[in-house]
Amino acid sequence: MIRTVPGLDLDGSIRDTLTRGVLWPSWVVTAALVVPFLFGVTVPPVVQYVPLVASVLVLGLPHGAIDHLALPRVRGDDPTLRAIAGVFALYGVLGVAYAAVWFFLPAAAFVFFILLTWAHWGQGDLYALLAVADVDYLDTRLRRALAVVVRGGLPMLVPLVFFPGWYRRVADALVSLFALASTAQLEWAFQFETRLVLGAVYGLVVFGYLTMGYLGSTVGRSTWAVDAAETLLLITFFAVVPPVLAVGVYFCVWHAYRHIARLLPLEPNSRAALDDHRLRPALARFAREATPLTLASIVLLAGFSLLVPNPPADLLGWIGLYLVLIAVLTLPHVAVVTLMDREQGVWTTGR
Repeated sequence: MIRTVPGLDLDGSIRDTLTRGVLWPSWVVTAALVVPFLFGVTVPPVVQYVPLVASVLVLGLPHGAIDHLALPRVRGDDPTLRAIAGVFALYGVLGVAYAAVWFFLPAAAFVFFILLTWAHWGQGDLYALLAVADVDYLDTRLRRALAVVVRGGLPMLVPLVFFPGWYRRVADALVSLFALASTAQLEWAFQFETRLVLGAVYGLVVFGYLTMGYLGSTVGRSTWAVDAAETLLLITFFAVVPPVLAVGVYFCVWHAYRHIARLLPLEPNSRAALDDHRLRPALARFAREATPLTLASIVLLAGFSLLVPNPPADLLGWIGLYLVLIAVLTLPHVAVVTLMDREQGVWTTGR
């Protein structure tokens, strides 16, 4: 059965439901966490790990657990065994290939993970800006690519600029699972001069992006205000909140939750619930569909711990192993989301 599915043209009632139920919570949680750290509050590392640990079951890991259903649905088809098998094959090929890179070139695999996540998290925010925030000034591929660079750089680059020690500690936790050597070959990235240059260039890009949006908006500047406020909020968030805590919170309540919001209108019953301003039934249906592969991923994590040359010996080591699993799953997930972008016209601008 072929049916019509929404692309960037969400119905107003669905957009309102997602704004209140998805965007607003992400704004509130992020802003609320900024305040105590602005006043110098500190928390022990074990507390900082909580959101990442919670993401195994809550929003984070599950957000990609229905890719096998999402891709057929975004094409307007009912999921068939052939379509589902195709997505599983994609995961198998890309995931195994990337896992092999971790075993043989872990430092390079880490750098690729950062760049891949930069692109993917920017990609996720771009869809939210177009479909939910309904911005009008991202009307060319170049401007949309600029949005991806800016939004993806918030969680990936800003912590490096402000917390190089923590950034390197996490990098070492990932790389040391596969090699006795640390990230010494990446020392240049953590040096003050490098971070100063990266921060200055990125700051100019952000300024140019926000200026472009302000000057380019043609239907009032309310949507630009949302974009600008989110950007500035996240800059502050990642500049003051310790990276492990900040990235864990962002992964759950920002990136993963917004991706789930993108998936909900693709399923007819969930779309009807959203159209009726009922978010909870749609989320419950998603949770049921995501549970089997979320549990399978946890089993995969346990098996992965037996394969790495240097199994994790402490909590940070297990966090590192979990992040490597996320990395391995992210590559095929990005491929699926890129195909979704094409089907939904994310890059279709005519220019």
